[in-house]
Amino acid sequence: MRVVLLAGEASGDLLGAAIARGLREAAPDIELTGITGPHMRAAGCESIADINALSLMGIFEIARELPRLIRFRRAVRDAIVALKPDIVVGIDAPDFNLGLEGMLRACGLRSVHVVSPTIWAWRAGRRFKIARNCDAILCLYPFEPACYADTGLRAEYIGHPLADELDASTAPRQARAALGLDPERPVLGVLPGSRHGEVARLMPDFAAAAARLAERHPGIRAVVPVAHEGLRDAIATHAVDAPGLEWTLVDGDSRQVMQASDLLLLASGTVTLEALLLGRPMVVAYRASAATIGLLRLFRLVRTDFFALPNVLTRERTVPELLQEQVSAEALATELEPLWADPDARRYQMRQFDAVRAELRCDAGKQAAAMLLDIAGRT
Repeated sequence: MRVVLLAGEASGDLLGAAIARGLREAAPDIELTGITGPHMRAAGCESIADINALSLMGIFEIARELPRLIRFRRAVRDAIVALKPDIVVGIDAPDFNLGLEGMLRACGLRSVHVVSPTIWAWRAGRRFKIARNCDAILCLYPFEPACYADTGLRAEYIGHPLADELDASTAPRQARAALGLDPERPVLGVLPGSRHGEVARLMPDFAAAAARLAERHPGIRAVVPVAHEGLRDAIATHAVDAPGLEWTLVDGDSRQVMQASDLLLLASGTVTLEALLLGRPMVVAYRASAATIGLLRLFRLVRTDFFALPNVLTRERTVPELLQEQVSAEALATELEPLWADPDARRYQMRQFDAVRAELRCDAGKQAAAMLLDIAGRT
């Protein structure tokens, strides 16, 4: 049997490696190839191309590279058609993979997409395009298959690979010692995002909220993982020591910072799922550009009651979430206060997180492998 796996970014490389291991366990003689990263190659997947060919961010960068990307996708299509695989698996990277999957399907190949785009939150109409371009979709969240019920597309839940990888066993004191921090001193983890726009829009209020919390609870150390060096100055401008509050900036290592923290103040995104799986209480905020929010509201593209992933997964306001004009230093500090001072408030979040962790922990790689073999008719 021959399977092609197509990853487009680091998270896809990790999931692709888990799927590759699951396929090899089920069918030891299987041939695996595709667009790979280091984890997929270590799992025994041969490489047509490296995921770095797709590591682009931002509309303007993608626009500049569009002719190369079109040529690259055609070359990958031709290489895959020549291989005549039993099944082609696109892992996330929907802007690249879904179009390629449609091209391959038109050539008579089976294609499966892994990781549903967030059609449950916005641009729900994309589900019909997805249904035209692939034979099945494998979803990471339990509520996602129902989103495709009216498309005729086979949609299956496999669990989330992060739930297989992360747990809440590391105590904050242990993680603080690993970072060289005083193990006994309480830590507020501050994660304002990994992009310049996010940091510019959130860090001033995050820093002011931390200072307000420290006024009531002196002795706090606020720790920020700096995603890359280009963000350091933008963060350091606002991360200024104040009475009762000291700041520490750490190069990357966001997971260890989260593990070291008693409470997290963070930007919305996948990092909130990591925080949930690590068992850390949190307050979540998001502030997009005015133009982006204006377009979303004008065309009514958003259709979810919650934007923070922990709340989407628990279907209630388990964690405080503040959006756009709701975000202010005072409002953030008001939401942080009970989680810092009240053990019952923290325990409530932890009970909800435990239930989500148990639901998401399904051995996603193994589940995906079993379903791919079934779709390919090899079970």
